Amino acid sequence: MAKLSAKEIIDSLKEMTLLEIKEVVDLMKEEFGVDPSAVAVAAAPVAGGAEEEGPSSVNVVLASAGANKIAVIKLVRDITGLGLKEAKEIADNGGVVKEKVAKDEAEALKAQFEEAGATIELQ
Repeated sequence: MAKLSAKEIIDSLKEMTLLEIKEVVDLMKEEFGVDPSAVAVAAAPVAGGAEEEGPSSVNVVLASAGANKIAVIKLVRDITGLGLKEAKEIADNGGVVKEKVAKDEAEALKAQFEEAGATIELQ
């Protein structure tokens, strides 16, 4: 099997959905016994220095779950991988659903939450 370069791996991640990327992260945790998201958080400031046109990442904050709270709880669980109790707390009290995500990904998440009846703020 040919060895993939880091750029090829990143390019393939760009083509995946959030759920597919979460599955890759889970497999990496299982296979190597490390949490790759900790490495990504540490590397984020280095990668973010290239763009100076304003914030390249935002926080997705749940302001209100709306009338269809169950759908919002399910969505929070799917996106974050949190347990039922933690997702319910976010739906009940509001709070950050996802931190430091790209603007286009944040807009997609906002659209999903609004479709479920929730109010989302991008900060």
